[in-house]
Amino acid sequence: MSEAKIKKRGGVIHQFIVVDPKLCTGCETCESVCSFVHYGEFNPILSRIHRVRIEPVFNIALSCQKCEEAPCVRACPEKALEKDPETGNILVDEEKCNGCAFCARACDFGAISFHIETQKALICDLCENMREEFIDPEVGKKEPQCIVVCPKEAISLKSVEQIGEETRIDAVKRLFGEDLIQDFKVEYK
Repeated sequence: MSEAKIKKRGGVIHQFIVVDPKLCTGCETCESVCSFVHYGEFNPILSRIHRVRIEPVFNIALSCQKCEEAPCVRACPEKALEKDPETGNILVDEEKCNGCAFCARACDFGAISFHIETQKALICDLCENMREEFIDPEVGKKEPQCIVVCPKEAISLKSVEQIGEETRIDAVKRLFGEDLIQDFKVEYK
């Protein structure tokens, strides 16, 4: 069973890759490691995470956001995609996938690409299907390699609840100012 889930209030809250645009430099290390652990070659075309550069200096990487009602799954006429209820990962049945790209057009995030040779959909699986030989013996399990190797630590695995909490904290800081919050920390120690 994947570590990429959190149980809360009886339900399952899926986690997904989040990239901090303030830290991301667009170095493409995430793309390279993704293609390497899945296919044994450094080829960003085979990556399941995609660097987006908006000139002059905005960089970010995007991968599958594990949408609750995934439009890619609904759009597939071959029924080649399904959402794993345990992890939230979108699974591709390569026997059924014919490369029609309806899933890619339906994805609001542009997170689906296609294998250059097989023309099968490539969707982030949080490295669940990475090759066994690339598992770190010290860790002993599969884990998202883009997070492990990001030189700026810009990539993390988060749930919607974690993102919501961070957003609320940022909102409070903007509303009341960082100095006021620091005053409370000093006052109540």
